[in-house]
Amino acid sequence: MRAGTSMYHSRVFLRRASALTILAVAAASGRSHAASVVSGSPSRVLPNNEGASSAAGSLELLPTEVPHETSSLFGAFIIPSRGTQPVPSQSACGGDMVEVEGDYCPNVTETCLRWMDPGTMLRCAEFAHSSDAGKCSQKTDHKRFCIDRYEWPNRAGAMPVHMATWYEAQASCSAIGKRLCSDTEWTLACEGPERTPYPYGNGYTRDDQACNIDKPYILPDWSKFLNPSTQSQELARIDQREPSGSRSQCASPYGAYDMVGNVDEWVVNESQGGRPYRSGLKGGYWGPVRTRCRPMTTAHNESFSFYQIGFRCCGDAHSVDVGEQTLAQN
Repeated sequence: MRAGTSMYHSRVFLRRASALTILAVAAASGRSHAASVVSGSPSRVLPNNEGASSAAGSLELLPTEVPHETSSLFGAFIIPSRGTQPVPSQSACGGDMVEVEGDYCPNVTETCLRWMDPGTMLRCAEFAHSSDAGKCSQKTDHKRFCIDRYEWPNRAGAMPVHMATWYEAQASCSAIGKRLCSDTEWTLACEGPERTPYPYGNGYTRDDQACNIDKPYILPDWSKFLNPSTQSQELARIDQREPSGSRSQCASPYGAYDMVGNVDEWVVNESQGGRPYRSGLKGGYWGPVRTRCRPMTTAHNESFSFYQIGFRCCGDAHSVDVGEQTLAQN
């Protein structure tokens, strides 16, 4: 039998997105050191053709607001160049993404055997790996999609972007023909088909060597953080991000890196019906927070921005025709 081969090419055209200014508000939260940045402006597009500068942090609790005058602190990012496109691939996803196919479960059995912080019960050192582990108590939802290998700008070795609002994350993904992941997609990509609490190792034991997690929290000096002349130096002081993919063990069963730790990631709040906001945050950051696959923070609105927040993009998986694949010769 004669084999036919042809390369599968996918082209994604960039759509223009308006560059708008972040209006920022920040304040510390007592229990988790969270902070808030509130804006009335929708979105700006973040560059994905170069590494990001330093900054990102905590956000387990509801924020409190500080004066609106802080809006001048954060400038706009550059609209990505027209040359920035996902890498063509013969697979169902571009070369810069991984394919995810599986059954998402709305409610999974997870039993913590040992808490690192018994008072707050945020960080579980070890989950039970029993016959009930990962068991789904509700109807599953079959999904097939693509997700970025790395946090934006989605390049191995690049520092993940920070200080992004949900609006900016959404606009940036859209500008390169992708979209912001839903929280259900993100969870499936992180926990894998066995629905494990952690995406690395055996999936049940927390490991601060596998991923960039559980680093001691560095309290910001708010007088410096809110001062335009000293803000960049303060952000550099409190930043504990690492380059994307620098920890080879921090990969999900599907091959997406840094899904827990490093920076918290914006998603579309699908599982809770967009309540209280359309925005959600998944994965946690480098500090001593939950940093596992299933939890989602929904306390912050779409204009929230702080030094721990980044994102990654998702997209639809393409159907690859048989005629476009390399056929084995009989």
